[in-house]
Amino acid sequence: MRITTVIALLAIVIASQSWSAFRATTKPKTNGLLGPVPIPADNPQTPAKIALGKQLYFDKRLSSDNTVSCATCHDPADYWADTTLVSQGVAHRLGKRNSPTILNAAYSVPQFWDGRAVHLEKQAVGPVANPLEMDLPMPKLLAKINAIPGYRVQFEAVFGAEATEENVARAIASFERTIVNGNSPYDAYLRGNRKAMGQAALRGMRLFSGKARCIDCHSGPYFSDSSYHNLGIGYKKGRYSDLGRYDVTKNPKDKGAFKTPTLRNVAKTPPYMHDGSVRTLMDVINIYDRGGTPNPHLDSKIRRLRLTSSEKADMVAFLKALTGKPLLVSPPRLPE
Repeated sequence: MRITTVIALLAIVIASQSWSAFRATTKPKTNGLLGPVPIPADNPQTPAKIALGKQLYFDKRLSSDNTVSCATCHDPADYWADTTLVSQGVAHRLGKRNSPTILNAAYSVPQFWDGRAVHLEKQAVGPVANPLEMDLPMPKLLAKINAIPGYRVQFEAVFGAEATEENVARAIASFERTIVNGNSPYDAYLRGNRKAMGQAALRGMRLFSGKARCIDCHSGPYFSDSSYHNLGIGYKKGRYSDLGRYDVTKNPKDKGAFKTPTLRNVAKTPPYMHDGSVRTLMDVINIYDRGGTPNPHLDSKIRRLRLTSSEKADMVAFLKALTGKPLLVSPPRLPE
């Protein structure tokens, strides 16, 4: 193996994220290069809690009109994402942002495009009350769940209490922490299978940590720095269609900035960017190649790359090599 390939591999693996807030808790399963799934100390995994969370995840009764569940916008058949630009909630209302995959979201801190929730527990119940998504205020949700005998029995068994906002969130988050796949050709290659990745993907990997500078933001085994960057997506005629992180921090520097998404399984989760406006991986690479869209808060790391057409093709090959095996989960029988 060439020394440049070794350097590229080491750069990607070494630039990892910190899970210090989680690590002193349980002994979760390892997940290849991603390592142990981070488990918070106040929400340990149990089979019963995971099973309850799975039921809640697939239950459309968590929406105001019984038509939308978590799985509606994060579908196992679509690598736990949505294939539309923005998802459709109750009464055919369209959301504001593209629904990212929850596959491997257990490794993401924070959650959502704007980072308004730190951990999965806060993310899990966020869409429920959103009027563009499930449109069910928490008091109504809890009344609905606690009126279902099967749920009452399970919540008492798992939490020793009826359903509350906190334990609904803990159950769903526990299930979501089982939705992981760290078994891509890239993982296999780094574990020693030198046939797992072709030459184009290997060239793309060297570009990823070299000329293309993708690793500046898409770092670590999760391929995200968990930070926020402005590419100019949605900026037209002096205005941002979505202010992104600014809506959370109110810091002018955060206008138009969004969280760096994971690149794992990225070939299976189009469309791309926070608004779903970018259709293909090649389109994404072209945006970076031209240095994004000029705007007052364009990230300083975004500069023209001047990649050749063959280099762009190699980049796409590498990104495809980050695809793990599908993790299909059948909807459970729901409580009555």
